[in-house]
Amino acid sequence: MTTFEGRGELPHIPDDITLEEFILDYSHPFRPTRPPGSPWLVVDLTGRKVGLEELRTRTRGFAAGVQTQFGIREDDVVLMFSRNHIDYHPCVWGMHRLLARISPCNPTFSAAELGYQLRQTNPTLMIAHVDVLDTALQGAKDFGLPSERVIVLTEDNAEHKTQFTVNQLILKGLKQLSNVPSPRKLRAGEGRQKIAFLSPSSGTTGLPKIIALSHSGVIAGILMVSTHQMGDAKHVSEAVRRYRPGDVCLGIVPLYHIFGILMSHIPIFCGITLVIVPKFVFKDMLESIVRHKINQLTIVPPQAVLLSKDPLVRQYDLTSVRVITCGGASLSEALTNALVKVFPDAYIAQAYGQTEVTGGISMPSTLTKVGYNCGTLLPGIKAHAVKPDGSFARQGEAGELQVKSPSCAIGYWGNDVATRETFVDGWCRTGDLVMFNDREEIVYIDRLKEIIKVNGMQVSPAELEGCLVGHPHVAEVCVVGIPNEKTGEVPLAFVVLKLPSVAQEANELKQELMQYVAKDRARFKHVAYVEFVEGIPRNPSGKVSRQVLRDRALQLGRSASKM
Repeated sequence: MTTFEGRGELPHIPDDITLEEFILDYSHPFRPTRPPGSPWLVVDLTGRKVGLEELRTRTRGFAAGVQTQFGIREDDVVLMFSRNHIDYHPCVWGMHRLLARISPCNPTFSAAELGYQLRQTNPTLMIAHVDVLDTALQGAKDFGLPSERVIVLTEDNAEHKTQFTVNQLILKGLKQLSNVPSPRKLRAGEGRQKIAFLSPSSGTTGLPKIIALSHSGVIAGILMVSTHQMGDAKHVSEAVRRYRPGDVCLGIVPLYHIFGILMSHIPIFCGITLVIVPKFVFKDMLESIVRHKINQLTIVPPQAVLLSKDPLVRQYDLTSVRVITCGGASLSEALTNALVKVFPDAYIAQAYGQTEVTGGISMPSTLTKVGYNCGTLLPGIKAHAVKPDGSFARQGEAGELQVKSPSCAIGYWGNDVATRETFVDGWCRTGDLVMFNDREEIVYIDRLKEIIKVNGMQVSPAELEGCLVGHPHVAEVCVVGIPNEKTGEVPLAFVVLKLPSVAQEANELKQELMQYVAKDRARFKHVAYVEFVEGIPRNPSGKVSRQVLRDRALQLGRSASKM
């Protein structure tokens, strides 16, 4: 068996504390010292700074207020339906203090989409941002959750006419702290099974599944990435470390997504200031980088596209950015090179992971300035690639990645069949086709379910997308397989053009793009059809919603009978 292991020693992972305790109270020997006066969180637009004591106070006040007002008990589920907010973390930590479970939900969902997650997780309380309160109340009504059990997150601690606000509950709880019982402490080993989050999967190929993540698993994920990117603080110079105490990180990744959960807790743990950005607007992001002199930029691929191709970037001084970490989906070589041109002095890293493994699996080492691949395994992870015949792939051979990690999820909530299929004998089947190169880096090929079969040969959509995005007229592209009577499937490319006016010569350009791929690709990899679209549908983490495009292809009549 060819099994690969993460390099470096993984620090002790406490399994008898909650995430809230780990962040706010626990003195971990690996945790670096935060510089004096360095705030933990900063509100992007106002610049308001929040330190440890205020976070502790608001967390404990919220826990006491919710417990007193709503009687939340251990293992109750609380659904978070909010964009990024300065009180997002205190809300999460406050519920963890009560040993309740948080189910983070995308605030752009409709009432029907929200209803699906409500039915899957069965919460007894919802916390909703004021901007999406109407949707939250409608979803709660349809589900059967009383409206008085919907708490609202307002801006600037404003009160609300009909709902309890988070700030009101914090103030209420602080007045009654002495009358509220101390939270129960976890027993040794209990943190491995005590659920912290019920997080939805990406759902790019079907309805999302709910993934149960433990407190210990999330803590492990924080320590694994921190160790990989900082190294042993005693033996690695600060100049080599990616994460440095006193840095400032732009918190623009949605906090309801696993990438946002992980990549917001890591800076906090590592002594880095996190600037809370409510939502992504490209021009605002550029202004925030300049205003806060951002060193750490955590983004998803659609933002990487804008940073590398939008002429607006040239109007801003972005030289403070030292580290760019991109996750949620893979970057092509062409897009990575385009980022390098904009940020020639920055470390550029692709983070690879899944919700099923609490986010992190691999990242480029601190010795790699530009990560064209997904990097090496994080400390504590074992992995192998399994070929279709069940044998184990060697270096340079492709197979499905399977990993064993202290951060692995408990399983799929309420779905024993899916749990047994994905989590086998302690190993998590990722569903990703990868190979390990001679440096033991993970080279991502594609999702197994997205591989196109042409005459029995495997065609990776990512390979064709990486090729097409190098064409001067192409801004974005997604390739899907569509049925074909003769070959089984053929590739169809959905293309977003940089300049819509170019589409006036649509037929000629489509032929040009197909020839662009054909000139240096085997025949079975040739693109059969090109369709121009205004945008590529993606979920909030940046992953392409391929099923939407497959459905569109079929609606266009691209079925086997018409090929």
